[in-house]
Amino acid sequence: MVHCFEQGGIRLALDVASGAVHALDPIAYRLCAMLTPPLTENCPDNLAAQFTPQEADAVREAYAELYSLYQEGLLFSEEELLPEALIKPADSPVKALCLHVSHDCNLRCRYCFAQTGDFGTVRSLMDADTAKKAIDFVIERSGQRRNIEIDFFGGEPLMAMDTVRAAVEYAREQEKIHGKQFRFTITTNGVLLDDDTIDYLNREMSNVVLSLDGRRSVNDDMRKTVAGGGSYDVVLPKMQKLVRQRDPEKDYYVRGTYTAKNLDFVEDVLSLYRAGFEQISVEPVSAPDGCGYEIKESDLPRIREEYHKLAQTMIEIRQKGEWFNFFHFNVDLEQGPCVIKRLRGCGAGCEYVAVTPEGDIYPCHQFVGEKDYYMGNVKDGSFSREQAREFAGVNVYTRPACRDCWAKFYCSGGCSAANFHAHGRIDQSYEIGCELEKMRLECALYLAAHDSLKNE
Repeated sequence: MVHCFEQGGIRLALDVASGAVHALDPIAYRLCAMLTPPLTENCPDNLAAQFTPQEADAVREAYAELYSLYQEGLLFSEEELLPEALIKPADSPVKALCLHVSHDCNLRCRYCFAQTGDFGTVRSLMDADTAKKAIDFVIERSGQRRNIEIDFFGGEPLMAMDTVRAAVEYAREQEKIHGKQFRFTITTNGVLLDDDTIDYLNREMSNVVLSLDGRRSVNDDMRKTVAGGGSYDVVLPKMQKLVRQRDPEKDYYVRGTYTAKNLDFVEDVLSLYRAGFEQISVEPVSAPDGCGYEIKESDLPRIREEYHKLAQTMIEIRQKGEWFNFFHFNVDLEQGPCVIKRLRGCGAGCEYVAVTPEGDIYPCHQFVGEKDYYMGNVKDGSFSREQAREFAGVNVYTRPACRDCWAKFYCSGGCSAANFHAHGRIDQSYEIGCELEKMRLECALYLAAHDSLKNE
């Protein structure tokens, strides 16, 4: 399968199976879109006849180049199906936890999927003992895997900083005993950041995710305090301070959300960049139909224009010697994710699970509270292998909409939670999410090709 598209005056062909990306001249681009494998050594007469006599020599030359790529396995290459044992592992190790240390929050964001932090239950904080049992759980379930990821999440996890500190200290002790290496991430709205907390997060957290939506007006319309005021002026100086003091070798990014009310989200990305942030992610809202700010299918053409505008704006900024990274435009044309990750995605429900303040286990943070997806509890050691196998068995070959999609090895079949909330099942793709992913991927490939051509 080959996906051809044009953006910013560059004509690109992505060979889906091999991952090879080719920048083509106009004639080669037209030819590539006409071809169907298997290819013959000489250009078929019926294809050559669709060009003018004056283009004949260029057509033959272009076809020869395309045929050479075909022979090398870089164009119209065949997919190599993996053994079923690799696609559906019997018992994947758990290698990552989303630790919900807080089911409470000091903001009242209108679009919050966690229902302002309590996930539709009672407001609660995880105690240190439960956090330690979660650490024990992941160590036991991680098998021979050395590296383990812990994401401190909420609600607002800074409301449970005592538990965060206790969990980190305990995990560091267990590293030496069990030969493991923990990597910590925390997601925060920034309200409770102070000098001591900033120092701690910058020292202990490999990644810090800062929630801020961009422009003050956009942020304050959605991200409100408990008293109903805007949060922008409260959190921005604290986030700026954390980033200024952070070791450049450690990760962070500012994560915003765009809704139907700010489809001009390039301005929000640029607002974050002008505020001093270089690692930026602004993502589409997940919201129920009828709420007034959900993304609709009719919004997709406008969103496509905005992503294209963002890609071009990034090029213009780089040409001035400046730089920022947009999370969803990251693509590695040389290596890419491992083959299993390309098939199954994030590993939610099998390699990655969420743990609530009560110790309950769910496939990921977006399944918390869904009774049918309760998987066990770290306090009694229960864990549903049956449900883990269900999630492990969902991949780009078992999701019908993914099989013939050109983007499948980049999006890895999309988000199981988004699929569930849209259709009530994890193997039926969320169509709007798919279209957004393809828009972003085309921009990412365009940016990578632009940088490569610039350096030739």
